Amino acid sequence: MPFPLGHTAIGLTTYELNGQKATPSQRLWVFLFVLLLSNLPDFDMLVGLVMTGNADAFHRGPSHSLLFAVVMGYAASKIAKRLFVVPPLSFGLCTALIFSHVIADLVFTSAPVSLFWPFEVHFSTGTSSLGDVFHGIFFTSVRDIGIFLGCMLIIILIRWLKTTEIGRRVIKIRYLGQK
Repeated sequence: MPFPLGHTAIGLTTYELNGQKATPSQRLWVFLFVLLLSNLPDFDMLVGLVMTGNADAFHRGPSHSLLFAVVMGYAASKIAKRLFVVPPLSFGLCTALIFSHVIADLVFTSAPVSLFWPFEVHFSTGTSSLGDVFHGIFFTSVRDIGIFLGCMLIIILIRWLKTTEIGRRVIKIRYLGQK
């Protein structure tokens, strides 16, 4: 499964595809907001660790669903509108940032996610201690390097195409949350 680096890279690519601009003073806050939203579904691991001592106890349950992405995307868009350090992020963009995590887990792993919760639920199997979680994040996230490099290549390509006249005419990306 992608770890925080991979989910963050996919979230930043989703943000870049949206085409929203941030001022230089907002960039760090936008990065932190994107980092939070694109990793939000994995907070179920923290809940599992606190409640049972097992990070996998609730992992890939309701927090890895379309419903969770929509509800939390709505809440995040409302919060973003009230924060002066982050440009207002649309409901569609916030939902896409959260849902990018679910899609990444669906695509890059063989374990199921609870995409249509409450109609289906698939919790992770096994046990993971806090040490297992840290070991996974810091020492076994080799796949994330490939995801990160691929996402950065896409971002560079998008930015380059936006600067060329041909690129602006050829690619007509309809940005999420914009009319």
